[in-house]
Amino acid sequence: MDLKQILPWAIFGGVMCFVWFLINLMSSRQSRASERLDELRDPTLRDKDRDQDEKGTAVGAMLAKAAPKLSKALQPKTDLEKSELKVRMANAGYNSPNAPSIFLALKLTMLCAGLLLGGGFGMLKYGFTQNGLTSLVIGGGIGFYLVELGLIYLKSVRKEKIFLSMPDALDLLVVCVEAGLGLDAGMRRVSEELEDTAPELCGELGMANLQLQMGRPRREVLHDLGVRTGVDDMRALAAILIQADKFGSSIAQALRVQSDSMRVKRKQLAEERAQKTAVKMIFPLVLFIFPGIFVVLVGPAAIMLINGLLSE
Repeated sequence: MDLKQILPWAIFGGVMCFVWFLINLMSSRQSRASERLDELRDPTLRDKDRDQDEKGTAVGAMLAKAAPKLSKALQPKTDLEKSELKVRMANAGYNSPNAPSIFLALKLTMLCAGLLLGGGFGMLKYGFTQNGLTSLVIGGGIGFYLVELGLIYLKSVRKEKIFLSMPDALDLLVVCVEAGLGLDAGMRRVSEELEDTAPELCGELGMANLQLQMGRPRREVLHDLGVRTGVDDMRALAAILIQADKFGSSIAQALRVQSDSMRVKRKQLAEERAQKTAVKMIFPLVLFIFPGIFVVLVGPAAIMLINGLLSE
């Protein structure tokens, strides 16, 4: 068989395998009620379910096992690069130890998929020419950097959510501290009360509480909290709490000052976005609304002018 006849089938098979992999990766788990019924029928499934809870779904477990080998080619060479990658993953909300390896493995997988799709398209349309090789390179580059762009987007969205929910959380934390609760108990209370409205911030506070319960020093926990979130205001809050804890000053007063400053900053951000709306409205007005208005207003006059010129 000719290469032109085999290549479309190979591309089709690769795309179908990749789509099947994504569907299994994003498929939801079995409901907890069904799992409990299965455990009642067969008690030996409890240990298996416990292991699966630790590893995730079958495809997720397979990806976790294959990630170290797939990501070996893209592994950072220095400890500084490794720590920076871990911080970036933590800023996006992925605190698992396997998150960097899975991220690099996903980048390599998307690179291969992009090379396959781009190369297949280029070979079918242009053949073994310079344009075909260009399509191969473009497809690989898009697949490689698509995962990076997704990480940047997730990180920015999460940081914005944490920033917008911090003033309310700090107000509630001030109330808890002034009511007689300690900082640890206040953080635990805040994470319980705002779990539905601010899950990202409450998740970080819950992790900080867990680290405190495990015996880590409060100074290290607060510092890691600021680094994990990636929000500058959270880092400033962590520094203020560390200083207040070090010198024995009032934590409630420090929290109140930080809450007021963050509320002012959030108000200024809303005003800035409101001022930008006038500029952003120019482009849809010029492209979509003004042409219609121009046709309605000038159209009849133009028709009358053309008829007058033709009659003469």
